[in-house]
Formats: sequence, C-alpha cells, structure tokens
Amino acid sequence: MEDIAHKLLVLSGKGGVGKSTIAANLAVWLSMHHKNVGLLDIDVHGPSVPKLLNLKGRRVVAEGQKMRPISYSDSLKIMSIGFLLPEDSDAVIWRGPMKHNLIRQFIADVLWGRLDYLVVDCPPGTGDEPLSVVQLLKNADGAIVVTTPQQLSVIDVKKCITFCRQLNLPVLGVIENMSGFVCPHCGHKTDIFRSKGGRRMAEEFNVPFLGSIPIDPAIVSACDAGQPLIGYNSQGRTAQAVQHVFEQLLPTDTRTQNNKEVQDKMRIAIPVTDGRLSSHFGHCEQFAIVDADPTSKMVMNIEVLTPPAHEPGILPKWLSGMQVNVVIAGGMGRRAQQHFEQSNIDVVVGAQENTPQELVTQYLSDQLQRGQNICDH
Repeated sequence: MEDIAHKLLVLSGKGGVGKSTIAANLAVWLSMHHKNVGLLDIDVHGPSVPKLLNLKGRRVVAEGQKMRPISYSDSLKIMSIGFLLPEDSDAVIWRGPMKHNLIRQFIADVLWGRLDYLVVDCPPGTGDEPLSVVQLLKNADGAIVVTTPQQLSVIDVKKCITFCRQLNLPVLGVIENMSGFVCPHCGHKTDIFRSKGGRRMAEEFNVPFLGSIPIDPAIVSACDAGQPLIGYNSQGRTAQAVQHVFEQLLPTDTRTQNNKEVQDKMRIAIPVTDGRLSSHFGHCEQFAIVDADPTSKMVMNIEVLTPPAHEPGILPKWLSGMQVNVVIAGGMGRRAQQHFEQSNIDVVVGAQENTPQELVTQYLSDQLQRGQNICDH
C-alpha cells in the first residue's frame, strides 16, 4: 500500500444507484489522464466490473505467492472475484470472515505496483465488505458517496455518510446519479424521481456536492457493450456531466495542470496489425495510441489497445473518449471519415505501412508519405 498514492472508495447505502458504473468510469477517466490506476471490485456477491469493462472470461494468473491483476490498459489494472469464478452464475455463499480474508488478499497479495490511484468499488450497505476495506486500507483519502434523487435512496445513503464519520473516513463528496431524464431527441429534461435529493443531503451533512448525472440510454448501451461511457460517447451531455463530476475530485492545481497537458499534447491513433499500420482501417487488430509534443515534434508515449467491436460510429466515440485528435490510416471509407469529423477528429488517409513511431515522427515533421486511399467506399 505504500506504493499507492491515493485511495478512493466508492460507496452507497443503496443498491442499484449506479455505483459500479461510477467507479469503473472514474478509474478509466483517471487512466486517460495519464495516471496509473488500480480498480478493486470488492462486491463479493455481485461483481459488476468484469462486465462493465468487457473483461468477462479473463482469469487471474499467479506469480509466486502473489496474484497478477487483469490489465485493462497499460495504465489501468483491475481485480475482482469475478475473475476467480468458473461461471458467471456461480453464487458466493460466504460469511463475514471469509469475505474479510478475500479482501485482505486482494489488497496485500495482488501485484498492484506503483499506483497514483486505487479506486475501490464497494457493495451497497455498511456491512462486512466496506468495513473490512476501510480497516485494511487504514489511510484512505476518502469516500465518494453515490445516491439517486428519490427519498427512499437518500434515507439509506445517509447511513453511509454516518458510517464514514464513525470510521473517521473523509467524505469527498456526493454524486446524484439518475438525476432526471434528458430526451436525446429534443433535449427536454424530465425529473422521473424527485429532484435534488442528493444535493439536499450533502448540504444537510455539510459535505461537498460533486454534481448530478442524468439518466441516459447511452449508459445502458455502453454497459451492454462493456465500455465506459466516457469512452463510448465522450461528447454527449451525460458523459460531459460525468467528467465534470470527476474533475471536482482533483485539487485545483492538478485540474489546471491536466488541462494544460491536454492543450499542449497531441494524441494520435493508428490502426495496427502485428505492430505496423493496418492497410484497411476496419480490419485492424489493435490501435496504437500515441502521445506527441507538437512543439518539440517528439513521441512521448505509445500505448497499444484492443478496440471494441467494429460497428458504425463506435470507434469514433471510443477514440474521442480517449482525447484522440488525429487518426492516421492506410485506407478508410468516406462514411467512416464523416463519423470522425463529427467527433472533431482529423483523419489522414493513404499512409504507407510503417511502425507507429515512424508514422507519427513523419507526420509531425510534415514528411508523411501518402498514397491512394485504398478503402474509399
């Protein structure tokens, strides 16, 4: 734990408020801002993170006496009991001591490495699992409390804030999820539940109110597709609300530095097969995500990621969510290019087969060799 700078717990006294969705999106968002992040799912009886991040079927590998967490990307590592169960339908029927021992193993016996943040997705309530993780972490930065607006949820979530105070765990803020439904067609907002319950609760307990997140069909689509919302549709109103909520958790100087880094950096995506540019954009196996400094014309970092399923409009949303602003491709159809233009991503086609390092270096120096777009249909 000494190698982990910040430890954040995502809590709620009520089930079904979207707590795991918040935790997963927070972990991905932090990793997208160049932080090394761990996501620990301690919901023993209903682990959701493997499904939310399309990691179902992955299995943990032992390394000596330790366990190696599942890698979502180079900067995000994940651990969940879901990676240890043979089948999704298997029930974990355990009493408190066994759950405590498992959580202790997830904290002490997992090769997390050096992390900027560890995000802990806790099950609902104030029982064994949240108590164990607070006691085992000892010096956690604090808890992010998730509620929905209606009184039935707020009553239970109040107990969660009391729980934190009795254990001397700081409450970093309250998030009001499912705060009204915004019509994707006309933009009109309808308060399905009573509004502002989360804000009033935060005021009552004198804790920060981080913001409201509306109900959005895109969240359902993203979860079913195993993608974080901020990567699935980063330009949408709900994704923007989610990012605004997360920004409140960072110190002001960190937020300013993050914004400056984004402005000063160029992020380029290149479809690759076997480490080299893929001739056909829609047939690539992976994407190389390259961070570059346009001033010094230097490549700063290269990360290779596996894309979601290739369906119309999916890849532009995914890359936009990772702050990509340029795509270098060998061939790409006109319709696909239009999708990227709508996501404010520039497309360069006709590039010749080469490594991502060489392609980006040539692009930054205005020396990129380009031929015919072999996939213009």
